[in-house]
Amino acid sequence: MFNNMEPHNLPLRVETFRSGIFVFQSGVNIAALQPLIDRVEDAHRRFSSVPILPDVAASLEKEVLVSSVFGTNTIEGGTLTEEETADALDAPEEAKEEKNIRVVNIRRAYEQIEGYAANCLSAPELCRNSGFAVTIGEHMLKDLHQAITDNLSHPVNIPREYRNNRKGQRTQVGDAAHGGIYQPPKCREDIELLVGKFLEWINAEPMLSLPPLIRAPLAHYYFERIHPFWDGNGRVGRVLEAMVMKCAGYKYTPFALSKYYLENIDAYFSAFNLARKAEDKAAPYPNQVFVELFLKGMLDALNRLHDRVNRMIGLVLYRNQVRGMLEEKRINLRQYTLINNLLPEGLAHELARVKAQPWFKGLYLQRTDMTQSRDIRGLIDRGLIEISKNGKLRLCVP
Repeated sequence: MFNNMEPHNLPLRVETFRSGIFVFQSGVNIAALQPLIDRVEDAHRRFSSVPILPDVAASLEKEVLVSSVFGTNTIEGGTLTEEETADALDAPEEAKEEKNIRVVNIRRAYEQIEGYAANCLSAPELCRNSGFAVTIGEHMLKDLHQAITDNLSHPVNIPREYRNNRKGQRTQVGDAAHGGIYQPPKCREDIELLVGKFLEWINAEPMLSLPPLIRAPLAHYYFERIHPFWDGNGRVGRVLEAMVMKCAGYKYTPFALSKYYLENIDAYFSAFNLARKAEDKAAPYPNQVFVELFLKGMLDALNRLHDRVNRMIGLVLYRNQVRGMLEEKRINLRQYTLINNLLPEGLAHELARVKAQPWFKGLYLQRTDMTQSRDIRGLIDRGLIEISKNGKLRLCVP
């Protein structure tokens, strides 16, 4: 447990050349956040304890990847649907249009942080303490920026190069509907200074000693405050946050968080400005609002992932059960085919609509209605399906 007098709360004040005073601080009351931190850590332990079958793990990784890329891309104006995002990620070598290149680039950035995390977890000496608190380097920021903005058209953005606003060039973040417009530092000298000080601060021992659940959103928040590049800052910031969590041993959830931010986009954008304005008013814990949003997102993502894994495991067990019954000749091939055609479409179905499907008609083309009824009754008796009085058919997946 930390308190407000501990070193992590000591601010680092930086006097820039043209942008005034810039302050790096944890700015959170960890004692007040502790109940939420405990809930996240407990949810993570429970999720991590679930034995995930290889097939389930592969499906889950793909789902989370698509959902995350879709989320972070859409926040920054991407136009692909989630289904189109999945298609683009399935064939990255075919990405020719810019809208497809955007999502393929995000995936490449994710692959980079997977590499950082693998190195950190397999060789803890590369990290600064036993908590696997990865040291963030400038090369990481530039590598991620290059991965995210490579081959994208932009009037001034060059991968790996910091902004240097000339006269008349404005960079602004936010809007009036989400707490106001923020103008980050403009000249390259200030940006280079602040990136250096940011890395000095986020890699200092007091910050490395913080729980990753605090350090990750702070890295995200201050990177966005500096906004060092012309394009891609939001995507880099969210990937940077995910990297801190991945290096701390969190699986799936760091990427899943992007979908939460998208679904809570107003709160996400507002949290930046609320924290910034709280700092301007010298509030004791200005960053509390942003860190709290992150923690709520982590809890939501963990609970959703846990539920999803349980459903996926249930489906695997159900498929195995149905296959075993076929092999034991407790159900026939028609019954097996019926269930296999229904499973990809969900668990609940209208019986009348099922019977109207061409594949269903084909199964019973040369069979009597009695055979059809007997097959359905047999599936009910074996606990594989149930049918309500109003004609709703449900697969009995555990």
